[in-house]
Amino acid sequence: MLRIAEIFGPTIQGEGAVIGAPTVFVRAGGCDYRCAWCDSLHAVDNEYRHTWAKMTTEEVWAKIERLSGGVPLTVSLSGGNPAIQDFGPLIAFGKSKGYGFALETQGSVTRQWFSELAPLILSPKPPSSGETVDWEKFDACVKDAGKAETVLKIVIFDDADYAWAKEAAARYPDLPVYIQPGNHTPPPPDAEDAEIDMTGIMDRFEWLIDKTLADHWFAPKILPQLHVLIWGNKRGV
Repeated sequence: MLRIAEIFGPTIQGEGAVIGAPTVFVRAGGCDYRCAWCDSLHAVDNEYRHTWAKMTTEEVWAKIERLSGGVPLTVSLSGGNPAIQDFGPLIAFGKSKGYGFALETQGSVTRQWFSELAPLILSPKPPSSGETVDWEKFDACVKDAGKAETVLKIVIFDDADYAWAKEAAARYPDLPVYIQPGNHTPPPPDAEDAEIDMTGIMDRFEWLIDKTLADHWFAPKILPQLHVLIWGNKRGV
């Protein structure tokens, strides 16, 4: 059985390597991290475990197919940390129907089926998260992805995060890098939406662009959280 916090879409992917792509999201319940600025606590903290549905692979697939109208698109596996659950059978079945699967994880748990993803989005958490990356486990994720498309995505809140992101990217010079400013006004876990400091978010985005260009760090793609800019702090997007 899979623990699922929510399944929704189609909508567009709001960040990272597949930004803008029509997507159905499968948000897994449960996580081995507790990031200080987590914007999806309803899918992380055990306090909300009673809201997570226990679903078979077949039940999850049925909802994906219903939401997409049977037309293949990208399915994004997120969380929480979706790698702590076995999504291998879902990925295999969905790919046989022409669907593509992306997954985002912090790189703390590896799976053999990472090699079936397009892309595997590895998002190591910077100092502001309060978590510490185990680089041996992270390396195992990169290894198990094999020849699958794999990218780094790093959220940056401040100068310390920025310096850390440059060091993290240097560890994996062959992986494409995506960086984005963090959302400093995430919605409360029980709220459907919340007031957003759009000016603050845009200021952080401009700061990140200016800092990266001034440093001549031209490797990363610098992206906003598109879903926040369009819909604000709404749950389910």
